[in-house]
Amino acid sequence: MAQIDSKTASGMIVEPGGWLGLLGGGQLGRMFCHAAQSLGYKVAVLDPAADGPAAMVADRHIHAAYDDPAGLEELARTCRAVTTEFENVPADSLRALAARCRVSPSADAVAVVQDRIAEKAFIAGQGIAVAPHVAVRQDADLRDAADTLFPGILKVARLGYDGKGQARVQTREQALAAFEAFGRVPCVLEALLPLDHEISVVIARGFDGATVMFPVARNVHRDGILAVSTVDRAALSGPDAALERAAGDAALRIAAGLDYHGVLCVEFFVLRDGALLVNEIAPRPHNSGHYTIDACVTSQFEQQARAMAGLPLGATDLLAPSVMLNILGDIWFAPADGGNEAPGQAAAAQREPDWVAALSVPTAKLHLYGKHDARRARKMGHVTIVAPTMSQAKRDAARVASALGIPAP
Repeated sequence: MAQIDSKTASGMIVEPGGWLGLLGGGQLGRMFCHAAQSLGYKVAVLDPAADGPAAMVADRHIHAAYDDPAGLEELARTCRAVTTEFENVPADSLRALAARCRVSPSADAVAVVQDRIAEKAFIAGQGIAVAPHVAVRQDADLRDAADTLFPGILKVARLGYDGKGQARVQTREQALAAFEAFGRVPCVLEALLPLDHEISVVIARGFDGATVMFPVARNVHRDGILAVSTVDRAALSGPDAALERAAGDAALRIAAGLDYHGVLCVEFFVLRDGALLVNEIAPRPHNSGHYTIDACVTSQFEQQARAMAGLPLGATDLLAPSVMLNILGDIWFAPADGGNEAPGQAAAAQREPDWVAALSVPTAKLHLYGKHDARRARKMGHVTIVAPTMSQAKRDAARVASALGIPAP
């Protein structure tokens, strides 16, 4: 197979019936497979896991490591366009694939967001505000850090997600201890800020530069993991409208600055004084965008397939207010006393959640990811409540949460 010229690749259309490729076999890949297949595409997934969620539903599973030359060769030989479902795929693998087929997003774009230090420098370079921070590569960086960065959060620069690789530190001494515990890998120390709430913007950008933006989601995290996302049409004309427009503009500037093609999520902090700061970028569909499957004209995963195939992007209109609840493996485990485990008390045996009770709420749409083993803090699925009004969506979400043993939204 001859190498693909970048200009030819950017204008190439992969017609339905062709093969699309995916690096990564998790739940985001599974939902991408469903969306691409609904458009008529066949999907090949390269993933080192034998039975990951995406591999279960893909048309072809290339069982190989993400940097395996033979596996990458097979993926490039099979597919005319390849994407990724997570940001920690080796950038060099994307570069190798780009010599043989279209790749979105590009290795250079992914490389920026794989490293918090580079990511924050890039965002600030676009004239977009980020939290006060300092790069930490050695003890001296913490000793010299401004007093205003304490209390703060020390975050590993690479491979951290869902609250992993993070430590809240009140003092310089605690920061030094956390840096030691992380193995002295490069980190970022961010100041703790007076947070009011968090929002996220999911956009899609085609190879022709066309962009679309989904309605802004308001998010609640628990223990560093997204728990609830709410999206309401009323916000488009309410008091938060200007803030949401600013977030959307920032996300579009970030995508243009990265020369990004595909689906991108930008997460923001909204401070109590109304200030808007970028938290981080995800170069892929995002947990907070799962509501788009049921509540929008086009889902984030269909947009991912459209963008990489060179098809026109779809409409992003919100059809109805929605509340998305993340389903973690915790709900498969019931405390022995019915709700509160005492210190040292073992949880009861694993049991199946009450799906019948949850789905007795007619506005609930359940999505399970096909994972065999439930573990605490593991993402097992989500449920989206789509209702005529936000007040009803919230009431119904509370009923679903109660049925499944999820903390009330």
